[in-house]
Amino acid sequence: MTHPSGTLKLGAFLSGHGSHNASWRLPEADVDASRSFAPYARVAQKLEQGLFDAIFLNDSVAIPDLDADSLARTAQGMRWDPLTLLPALAVVTSRIGLISTANTTYNEPYTLARRLASLDHLSAGRAGWNLVTSLGGGENFNREDHVLHAQRYQRAEEFFDVITGLWDSWEDDAFVQDKQSGIWADPAKIHRLDHKGTHFSVQGPLNAARPVQGYPVIAQAGSSDDGRELAARTAEIIFTAAQTIDEALAFATDITARLGRYGRKRSDVRILPGISVYVGQDAEEARARYEALQDLLDPVSALKGISRFVNIGIDLWTLPLDEPVVLPAAIPVTNTHKSRQQLVIDLIRREQPTVRQLLRKMVAGGHRILFGSARDIADDFEHWFHAGAADGFNIMFPDLHGSVDRFVEEVVPELQRRGLFRTAYEGATLRDNLGLNRPDNRFTRPQPVTAVRN
Repeated sequence: MTHPSGTLKLGAFLSGHGSHNASWRLPEADVDASRSFAPYARVAQKLEQGLFDAIFLNDSVAIPDLDADSLARTAQGMRWDPLTLLPALAVVTSRIGLISTANTTYNEPYTLARRLASLDHLSAGRAGWNLVTSLGGGENFNREDHVLHAQRYQRAEEFFDVITGLWDSWEDDAFVQDKQSGIWADPAKIHRLDHKGTHFSVQGPLNAARPVQGYPVIAQAGSSDDGRELAARTAEIIFTAAQTIDEALAFATDITARLGRYGRKRSDVRILPGISVYVGQDAEEARARYEALQDLLDPVSALKGISRFVNIGIDLWTLPLDEPVVLPAAIPVTNTHKSRQQLVIDLIRREQPTVRQLLRKMVAGGHRILFGSARDIADDFEHWFHAGAADGFNIMFPDLHGSVDRFVEEVVPELQRRGLFRTAYEGATLRDNLGLNRPDNRFTRPQPVTAVRN
């Protein structure tokens, strides 16, 4: 199959000390990774050495909803503010993309437009925005509860319209900067937005120049019906938690159909399933690495986290580890992780796991887990890529040490040997490297066509 991206695109999902909850307990782990810049600087430079398209930082505006004892046993509650960390990483890197998660529920478009535009300029065109509606945290923002699912997505659509309008409020060539005449900017190329909508009233223009890329690259990860619709309307990178090729193909087919409603094509987006990868000399060594992390995991606090994360109506931590998970007759309606709740329900119905087996499946947040040698990993990636199930992958590294180094030093060369991955960056910006077009400015007047006389 011919891919819009040409070759595999690789993102690196970085969170805390790694995607595995117990990664902070590894002997080589830097326990200060959630408050020390050096570990992230090292990882960013290593990923750039491996020619990764982008670093992707997730975010949350609240700590996990856990009791004090469980909270005391997880490092996942602590995290960097992505839009503080990424500008610092921009200084110690030169090509890798920098994608920040920022929610549309507890932010304002004007403030976020400035911060993301600033990151794009500081990084010379490497910024990306993972648009999310927030999984919770209303109690930290003067609310008694979380905004309802449908309202969050309605607000997100309007937020996108406003923030992109603000980025367009200065045309690319608006800045005359003529010292002799004293003209800083062409007034005809400065635009007020004057947006008045259901959720926002924003005048504009933005007090920051249009981003280098026009807009930062827009990413989205919603898999609910509302999330897919938002992705089809707004996103250029779409993350998914597909477990099988068939699921991934069905997802891509659904997204493609939705894209057409907005005048967009499949080639306008890059679909990157999330995957947790364990690399070893062989599958046995890779699994041993995984088992070492599992042995460090506190099962009670982990099961409490899963129960609250997906809310399937079962207090998993109260059950014996080797007891089968039986779904209740009535599944609770959730206002947060709708798509992830459905993923877990489908997994339980399909595989009928024990509590222990479900815990093992969920250490990657419901994403696929892959074990093997560099050749094994490359075989899997190649199969998905050529089947049209993925344009690349968002790699969820279990830790920030051995897993990153081994992937860059062993898997990347194998992918390059097969012609599946770049041997040099294609350009200077994140859009260049992803093969994405720079968006037009909505305020730019079309140039008149001059007739040619014979």
